[in-house]
Amino acid sequence: MAKQNLIRQLFDYVLTQYGTKPEYLWKNHPNYGVLRHADNRKWYAIVMNVEKSSLGLSGAGKLPVMNVKCTPEMLSLFLPQTGFLPAYHMNKNHWLTVLLDGSVEKDTVLFLLNASFDLTATRQVKKQLGISRYTEWIVPANPKYYDVEKDLREGGEIHWKQSNNIAADDIVYMYVTEPTGAIRYKCLVLEVNIPYHKKRTDDLQVKRVMKIRCLKEYDKTLILRAKMAQFGVTAVRGPRHMPYALKQEIAMLSGESCEK
Repeated sequence: MAKQNLIRQLFDYVLTQYGTKPEYLWKNHPNYGVLRHADNRKWYAIVMNVEKSSLGLSGAGKLPVMNVKCTPEMLSLFLPQTGFLPAYHMNKNHWLTVLLDGSVEKDTVLFLLNASFDLTATRQVKKQLGISRYTEWIVPANPKYYDVEKDLREGGEIHWKQSNNIAADDIVYMYVTEPTGAIRYKCLVLEVNIPYHKKRTDDLQVKRVMKIRCLKEYDKTLILRAKMAQFGVTAVRGPRHMPYALKQEIAMLSGESCEK
């Protein structure tokens, strides 16, 4: 009964918090409830009753479980703990199975459920709900086109080529390519979608720019390409998301807070 109560509480929670109702998609698994976003239709959880043997556990019978999406850092944190398993029937690099048999505290289950919602939600939905208001990026700066190290300092503002996905209030970590080969600046995006009409003498095509302010200037030896590679960033050919673990490493090395 306690297990069913927890599942009922989870379904009541997502209905109140996100307006989500479980969807039962399979006739042969009538109790498998999928939780997904109304706009992009992406799943953020599925609640199931699964045979213990299918989960790699000993004994007979079924266990209630929930699959949620996780970051690699979260997987490495939770998988060694009791009550967590590699994702059942889903990508084990991005999903986690959580036992709903009382092995895991309800608050932890809700934390993971919220995190999964956040990871799979659109920017518009997250802004409406007041979660994850900004995204963090690594963008390349090629000295061949512009010597940013000559002009940009803490507190300074410049215009920069804009990617489609970058929005106002996002954070941009600027990676200066060789011969520097290091992250040199942390910037706040002030304004986006600024038309660019200037004629260029190089082959770089620029239609829109964004206005950014430098929040932090890093020493050119602090976050070298080799350090970035330790966190999975082996190339920066265009804007890419900043891994949370690398963000933490930068904060530790530079003595700044992990917060924006």
